[in-house]
Amino acid sequence: MNDIKVIIMDVDGTLANSNKVISEKTKDALMKAQEAGAILILASGRPTSGLMDFAKELKMDENHGLLVSFNGSKVVDCQTNEVLFNETMSVEEGQAVLGHMKKFDVKPMIDKDDYMYVNDVFNNEIEYNGNTLNIIKYESRGGKYKLCEVDDLAAFADYPLNKILTAGDPDYLQQNYKAMMDPFKDNLSCMFTAPFYFEYTANGIDKAKALDTVLIPMGYKREEMIAFGDGHNDATMVKYAGIGVAMANAVDDLKEVADEVTRSNEEDGIAFTLSKYFKNIEF
Repeated sequence: MNDIKVIIMDVDGTLANSNKVISEKTKDALMKAQEAGAILILASGRPTSGLMDFAKELKMDENHGLLVSFNGSKVVDCQTNEVLFNETMSVEEGQAVLGHMKKFDVKPMIDKDDYMYVNDVFNNEIEYNGNTLNIIKYESRGGKYKLCEVDDLAAFADYPLNKILTAGDPDYLQQNYKAMMDPFKDNLSCMFTAPFYFEYTANGIDKAKALDTVLIPMGYKREEMIAFGDGHNDATMVKYAGIGVAMANAVDDLKEVADEVTRSNEEDGIAFTLSKYFKNIEF
């Protein structure tokens, strides 16, 4: 019944519900999957620090779970804290992106150690679904960061970056993302990760590349993997895994490339699907 050895999950909109927590039913299913010998992988646009609490809650640190963070530019073993993969933008590439962002009405955010750096902590609001969202607070809390202002992010970023995150009103980003990415489209990975987020990572970086780079040398096969996601940035890993699953709340583009569509993140879609593949999981 079960040939699955690797369970790969996006976090926001997939593993976590709208309250940013893992439901008891989904948690129970994932604990039982680990008891049956599967490893868990969290694959997110979040920074590594923003995945740690979820990993500990699922006891991934006791079962060699992996964290794929920054949209695939870094992979960490939860049990050993060993960095298994890390591919950043060059200093010059990062500074060029941050310099270009000055032309647009967006809020760039970068990280270093325990801090997230922004131009202005008080210029923090975007409009989303008819509501005003303090996006800097939202992102810094999600990543477990302290906040710091710098006048010129481009000048400040004299170190390699895993990711540059820009936030803005969804309508504005839709109108301007092509101009935002145009100088970099051939040299960097540029993509939406939410309607209000447009991100930059090193060229060729995505979740599937990170998984392939790390898992294949470990002896895992693609047909032994199941991947769950909801967003555009989940498409590569959903297509990569032997079984690619889109949540019911996923964007239509992801549903089109997935092998199956499960229930939403509010309806324990992960647990529902895993119950079909693991004898010890009931739904």
